[in-house]
Amino acid sequence: MTKSDREIVEILEAFDLTRCAHSAAQLAGVDEKTVARYVAIRDNGGDPFARARRVRGIDPFLPKIEEWVEHSHGKIRADVVHTRLVAMGFGGTDRSTRRAVAEAKTAWQAGNRRAYRPWIPEPGMWLQFDWGEGPRVGGRRTQLFCAWLSWSRFRVVLPAWDQTLGTLVACLDATLRRIGGAPTYVLTDNAKTVTIDRVAGVPVRHPEIVAAGRHYGCKVETCQPFDPESKGGAEHTVKIAKADLVPTTANLLDAYGSFADLADACFDWCERVNARAHRETGVPPVDRLVVERRHLHVLPAEPHAVALGQERLVETDQTIRFGSVRYSTPPGFVGSKVWCRVVGEELAIVARTSSGLAEIARHGLSTPGNPRILDEHYPNHPGGNLPRQPRPKARTAAEEAFLDLGEGAHRWLVEAGAAGVTRIRSKMHHAVELAAVLGARRVDEALGLAAIAGRFADADLASICDHLAGPGAVTDVVIADEAHSVQPGTSGWGRFGQ
Repeated sequence: MTKSDREIVEILEAFDLTRCAHSAAQLAGVDEKTVARYVAIRDNGGDPFARARRVRGIDPFLPKIEEWVEHSHGKIRADVVHTRLVAMGFGGTDRSTRRAVAEAKTAWQAGNRRAYRPWIPEPGMWLQFDWGEGPRVGGRRTQLFCAWLSWSRFRVVLPAWDQTLGTLVACLDATLRRIGGAPTYVLTDNAKTVTIDRVAGVPVRHPEIVAAGRHYGCKVETCQPFDPESKGGAEHTVKIAKADLVPTTANLLDAYGSFADLADACFDWCERVNARAHRETGVPPVDRLVVERRHLHVLPAEPHAVALGQERLVETDQTIRFGSVRYSTPPGFVGSKVWCRVVGEELAIVARTSSGLAEIARHGLSTPGNPRILDEHYPNHPGGNLPRQPRPKARTAAEEAFLDLGEGAHRWLVEAGAAGVTRIRSKMHHAVELAAVLGARRVDEALGLAAIAGRFADADLASICDHLAGPGAVTDVVIADEAHSVQPGTSGWGRFGQ
């Protein structure tokens, strides 16, 4: 019977005490031969606690099993091995086969396992980034741009609608400006926005991403295919960001109401994670970032053109077309080129100004047939789509004398023209004559009140001027319409003959 570890220790202890197998057997309560066997194993350098391997029925087939495992590089399944062994005369169960195959695979992997060399980053050397599937906002898919500064472990997560080249460079620009500089290398995987082809195993970079790296002073590198270990920091950032930001039954997060809510959640998550002590360094990444910034390159003042978005030409009506929708721009940019980029649920328009590149307009995204036109972009035009009010402009000396009375004269002329008043020039001349006697201020005020009340008769202006000369103030303007007629009513005829 096999002894337990405690019994073996007692046997060896009794022998060391008595130096006699017979006496040790009496002390330990075992047979003398048992004492001699365990002492012999120990003296020969063996392990007394190791269990002796019994002979198994599958032992004659072990060399063949090892050959199959070696030939398949550890991929062969145990059920396939068992079928072949049965055909060769093996009479054991599939349980014995599974154990033998598992032992053979373990031995093969021990001799063929990849050796990992610890990667020790340097300050200001590496920035890694990757993409992750974000939550749905309004039923629309989003993407999470996840970057990781290797030495300080500083993380940046930015939401985006897509993974296009313009979005990638825009996110990269925002990341570099958040960390305060540019590292020597930027490492990512072989997406089509970074690697457009592979020739003889050599990756061919996208020319735009090469130009963007040159603009920021970085060299874009890609990891080996199927080798996530070379950028494990960024992939781990994607993993924990998705666990904390994407609503699931595990984190009980509510769905995001808008893209701005998702952007705020990403920013708060970065602030929380970067302020927490990192498990590897024991220091918050935000503190190590202060040290690493001394080794980063200075960023250019303006972002790369690809990060600005798609190029558009401002037409003569001060609009650009993006996604078959017209968007207005401020005055002064007609005929010039601008850049349009989708930011969340808005369209940002950037142009080159006297002080450099600057955002000149921002609109909510729209659909074809629904243009976005802002009235403040057209200061010399009346707002809205209503009929335009005429703007009086004197062409004769008499018209100039009347319009010089003030704003009330302008309003009276516009309202009188709309009401179809006759003999307007004669009434304008009469108003100028009254102004010479009563003063331009009183007549202009009377003209304004006449325009509001709709009183354009010959004697109305003089009557209003007389009323303004009285002690009472103008408190209520009565418009001469059907509700305020001066004609006598017919109610008196109802009592006729009574």
